[in-house]
Amino acid sequence: MSNTKAYTVIKPESGWQLIDFKELVKYRDLFYFMVWREIKVMYAQTIMGFSWALLQPLIQIVIFSVIFGKVAKLSTDGIPYFLFSTIAIIPWTYMSQAMMSSSQSLISNQNVLGKIYMPRLIFPLTYVLSKLVDFGISIIIIVAAAVYYNVVPALNILLLPIFIILMMIIPASIGLWLSALAIRFRDVKFAMPFIIRMLIYSAPIVYSASAIPEKYRFIYSLNPIVGVIEGFRACILGLPIPWMYVWPGMIVSFILLLTGALYFKKMEHVFVDVI
Repeated sequence: MSNTKAYTVIKPESGWQLIDFKELVKYRDLFYFMVWREIKVMYAQTIMGFSWALLQPLIQIVIFSVIFGKVAKLSTDGIPYFLFSTIAIIPWTYMSQAMMSSSQSLISNQNVLGKIYMPRLIFPLTYVLSKLVDFGISIIIIVAAAVYYNVVPALNILLLPIFIILMMIIPASIGLWLSALAIRFRDVKFAMPFIIRMLIYSAPIVYSASAIPEKYRFIYSLNPIVGVIEGFRACILGLPIPWMYVWPGMIVSFILLLTGALYFKKMEHVFVDVI
């Protein structure tokens, strides 16, 4: 009798490939473990624990309220500046942290990449999901501000999940692009803090979108962060949904997600060799 043992050879795919969702489902337990591990690592050996999820955005809200609300007195279309900035900073904090972490996900997990096989797509998506814990906790600040200013929820609040999904798609798409690029170009690590600081002024976070001249508003709306912020404000404050800001950014975000996934899959077969 032959003593030949059966074994499986895992070969990397090359070229432009679509995402293998069946493979992601197959590795869902590992995906869950990676997300849970990241959540635990975030608050390991901290005194304040989950309180940081409230403290960090709250400090930024207070500073912006003083500088831009009291000193600069920027227009907020009649909305109290503290409430105005709170609704914007909470989703922005999630997006900025998720983008920063997911862009470096392959570099920070390089020891795992060469040891075991798993869908590499798990790495950037892990941070997109794990950061939702902070976001969920920081929603308390929005609720508290809304109660203080007597904001009564309207039917628009039912549309909020749409903008939460869009909020997740943005760092996921950017993370796919930048994590793949960071393998070859370590400049991404140094550029990201600067990019994040600039992006906060590219969206209506500290100022109102109405301050943008009308002839530039379509170009402005191509930034998908604009649609998220304006959508959050409209849903929570019961204002009309500004679809003119939402649709262009939504289309751009889906294009970024699709192209980011394709580029990530194309480069996946060289990750271990280059890193």
